[in-house]
Amino acid sequence: MAGSANLNVMMKVARKAGRALLKDFTEVENLQVSTKGPGDFVSRADKQAEATIKEDLLYARPTYGFMGEEGAEIEGDDPTRRWIVDPLDGTTNFLHGLPHWAVSIALEHKGQIVAGVVYDPVKDEMFWAEKGGGAWLNESRMRVSSRHRLIESIFATGIPFAGRADLPHTLQDLARLMPACAGVRRFGAASLDLAYVAAGRYEGYWERKLKIWDMAAGLIIAREAGAIVEPLTIGGDILADGDVLCSNEPIFDAFAKVIRN
Repeated sequence: MAGSANLNVMMKVARKAGRALLKDFTEVENLQVSTKGPGDFVSRADKQAEATIKEDLLYARPTYGFMGEEGAEIEGDDPTRRWIVDPLDGTTNFLHGLPHWAVSIALEHKGQIVAGVVYDPVKDEMFWAEKGGGAWLNESRMRVSSRHRLIESIFATGIPFAGRADLPHTLQDLARLMPACAGVRRFGAASLDLAYVAAGRYEGYWERKLKIWDMAAGLIIAREAGAIVEPLTIGGDILADGDVLCSNEPIFDAFAKVIRN
């Protein structure tokens, strides 16, 4: 399945950044690490990946805007289009030698995410989607899981760290959900959590207080694979609020009832 010119640029750039990160990952003990905040680390590799991605994307599309995790937003000459990038989603995993992290690149047009790629260099898995074109893992079409019973379903979330204010909410969610399902996973990379729902590896995912770059690409990939994606709070705005609820259609109502209780 061939994507658009924009999507091909995104995949090429994600692979290039991923190769460089993978090289650093093999030498993780030698990385120069600084602390950005409690439990939130940034590495030289992270900053270099964003610089490379920004340079390549803006070279290919010089009029587009750019928003990344590590640097200031760039206003493009075309105000309707913007790249949204997390150069290394799962930084803490990366720095601890855990092989679960990804490069995430999304394209926004007139306030809507229209294309996204999430690339896992360790497994060489490229999750990608364009609006109306379905969701793909490398060259294979993806669809969400068809499981329809909560008790048979596996879910993913992020558990707040270092005293974040939303920890009590998440613990309450877990207390309600865990007795009703087959398991909950906390793997530490929101973009991959959403991509895994798209691939049918999880039945659902929810999280609070995400940044736009954590989820922009994953949201369109999940939706194009058939997932229902809604704000955690009815009437909310996912990208503005950072709260998301996502699952396959058969269990969405039951899942939402538990989490929104």
